[in-house]
Amino acid sequence: MNQRELSGLLLFKVVAEEGSFTRAARKLGRSQSGLSQAINALEQQLGMTLLARSTRSVRPTQAGLQLMETLAPALRQIDNRIAELKHSQGVLAGTLRLSVMEYPARTILVPALPEFQDAHPYLTIELEVSDRFVDIVADGFDAGIRLGSHLEQDMIAAPLGPDVTAVVVGSPAYFERHGVPGSLEELASHACLNYRRASHGDIYNWQFNRDGRQVEIPVKGPLITNDRHVMMSAVQAGLGVAYLLRPYVEDEISRGQLKSCLDEFCPVWPGYRIYYPARNQKSKALSALITHLRSTGY
Repeated sequence: MNQRELSGLLLFKVVAEEGSFTRAARKLGRSQSGLSQAINALEQQLGMTLLARSTRSVRPTQAGLQLMETLAPALRQIDNRIAELKHSQGVLAGTLRLSVMEYPARTILVPALPEFQDAHPYLTIELEVSDRFVDIVADGFDAGIRLGSHLEQDMIAAPLGPDVTAVVVGSPAYFERHGVPGSLEELASHACLNYRRASHGDIYNWQFNRDGRQVEIPVKGPLITNDRHVMMSAVQAGLGVAYLLRPYVEDEISRGQLKSCLDEFCPVWPGYRIYYPARNQKSKALSALITHLRSTGY
């Protein structure tokens, strides 16, 4: 790769991330026409179209997306290594980008960060909090935190706590009016609150264990939501019963605000994991964060 191609790749990355030549030119402090000419020259040198242009937007082509999968983490690793070299006396620096589900971000990661930041003041943690599935390689993240059952096989993962149990819960007022289901078949006569998964866009079928095998039950009820907090509010208001992970509702159950049922059928899922691609070299900053999280009891 010659110097001209390398310069073009850096410009391409900014345009692809910004989705606009105008915004990229403003960010880079260059003219829009000069930036467009540089990208055109890069595409001619490589013999492929990297960006699809329209009057309103710019987006990577399939070739451009494949190039970004390699380019983004490679450049980020270079940035982090330069930052580490600037602080060569064992001081960690740079930015760690993490894709994290809302619950572990709030209950596991954030409580552990003050002590970690005190130890590594030159290191910045960037969090994208979302329950949807994220391709951490394609989207340029160093690592992610998800349930162990949701990870791809080419990931290296470290546990951040115990396995978690599913639970069916309702308010005392709801159970007083409608009774407590004692079998999986009785769910058909109850108001079951449905969850639309952010990662797939479909409605989640409730999963149970019965007679040593897993069964999935599609349920019906008065509410479908993609937000766990809305689901919790609906359950507490007595709208129906919900299928959730026990850590989400443990406090409400212990205070008597919610009651669980069908516990003998509820499965146990692998707990939260911090994970990163096996093909990527783990940075010193990521190693330090994983060590810290596990040393704090997670």
